[in-house]
Amino acid sequence: MKSLFFLLCFFQLSAQVKGVVVDENNQPIPYVNIWIENENVGTTSNDNGFFTINASEGKRLVFSAVGFQSKIISIQNEEKVVLKTAVFKLDEIIITKRKQDKELEIGNAERIHHRQLSGDKPWIYGKLFEFDTLYKKTPFLKKIVFYSDSDIKNAKLKIRIFEFNDSIPTNDLLSEDLMVTVKKGMRKNSIDISKFNLKFPEKGVVIGLEWLIIEENKFFFEYKSYDSKEIVKSISYAPCLVVNYSKVEHSFSYSKGKWVRNKIFVNENSNDKPWFNTVILPAINLILTN
Repeated sequence: MKSLFFLLCFFQLSAQVKGVVVDENNQPIPYVNIWIENENVGTTSNDNGFFTINASEGKRLVFSAVGFQSKIISIQNEEKVVLKTAVFKLDEIIITKRKQDKELEIGNAERIHHRQLSGDKPWIYGKLFEFDTLYKKTPFLKKIVFYSDSDIKNAKLKIRIFEFNDSIPTNDLLSEDLMVTVKKGMRKNSIDISKFNLKFPEKGVVIGLEWLIIEENKFFFEYKSYDSKEIVKSISYAPCLVVNYSKVEHSFSYSKGKWVRNKIFVNENSNDKPWFNTVILPAINLILTN
């Protein structure tokens, strides 16, 4: 069983907390999603497991990493934190000989020029795919297709595949990171996951796209302030994700250390914007096979 050690140093009541994430063999664990609990402040550990976050003494940090159980810890007087390795049920990974002579694409995602920026937070943007008896002839997950519009080349993104428990995403269905590199500009990304032999869960599956707050993903963008009408320059992290609009609330966000189901944006006085009276969700499709 692996362990996750969190080494902290803090200086005053409100200070920059620096740490490193490693396993029990003292090997760094990169790209760990770290949040201050219930606050819109988060970061990501880098290639070497190091991270920096502004936090006050007594606050609690939430760690989320593929292959480990999520854990919440207090940073006060903490020298290390051990995260237990996630336990995977044998029936989650289906080992069988498959024909792969049929394909079915589901999700109705479209490539449109509407996009979602990450800002400076490592949040996860998820889309729910409900089970349908029509999928029995193509019960295995073969590919994940998503649309992006990146301002930089070779932006890194993490794909997460979650179980669904009737209200929110729960356990990761993979025991290892699924990292992808996204090219600059508007792109259709097709990620082959057939090697994992995942069968479509009967309660549904949530595909999550996780932003990484790392230096190589950073870019600056400009926009006009609604109030001052001045041009504002701000930091965000690539890639931007293409979004679609739906009347069904199948969109989820993970931030502040917890999952939230995104709700329909109600505007009774106007319908001239596509996001009015709809919910925004990431443009993701699934390709199924037999």
